[in-house]
Amino acid sequence: MARKVKIRRKTKETEILVHLNLDGRGESKISTSIHFMDHMLTLFARHSLVDLEVTGKGDTHIDDHHLVEDLGICLGDAVRKAIGQKGGIERYGSAIVPMDESLCSVVIDISGRPYLIYHVEFKSRKSSKFDFALVKEFFKSFSDHSGITLHINLIYGNNSHHIAEAIFKAFALALRRAVTVHDRIKGVLSTKGSL
Repeated sequence: MARKVKIRRKTKETEILVHLNLDGRGESKISTSIHFMDHMLTLFARHSLVDLEVTGKGDTHIDDHHLVEDLGICLGDAVRKAIGQKGGIERYGSAIVPMDESLCSVVIDISGRPYLIYHVEFKSRKSSKFDFALVKEFFKSFSDHSGITLHINLIYGNNSHHIAEAIFKAFALALRRAVTVHDRIKGVLSTKGSL
């Protein structure tokens, strides 16, 4: 069962193309025109072991908001479509990941019910020109479009760049665990019989 998808999104504000292989090796080719997001999505691909190609452009002359939000939409759509009927997947995934002085917890339930809990406070507002408030917008869009319950909790941290890296790495590892197919799981992992 190939878990590969292509997602294209074009609006008056953004244009994005995503190729995702859930059963990859962590290889990536990312070019979103937002260098910070390129860095975060490259980390995500490597640690989740998905193969990911993303090209994106948008009205970043205004600010990065629309493009970051739409990147979350596209990645969420891609993950949802690649998972398919959810048969055999572990469904839950969690990770606690350090990045130097920062420590972050991410817990995932591929439940079909989008929900985001986000307890993160960045110590600075921006890194170069990237607004750290957009990290939440990215994950809100991802959760809404993937149908995944997502809890992101910063345990502690001081350096905002390190906090962001800890978030994306923990997210990657939790997702890798949740989408893993287990040969002892028949159908979906739910007493209701559907997710």
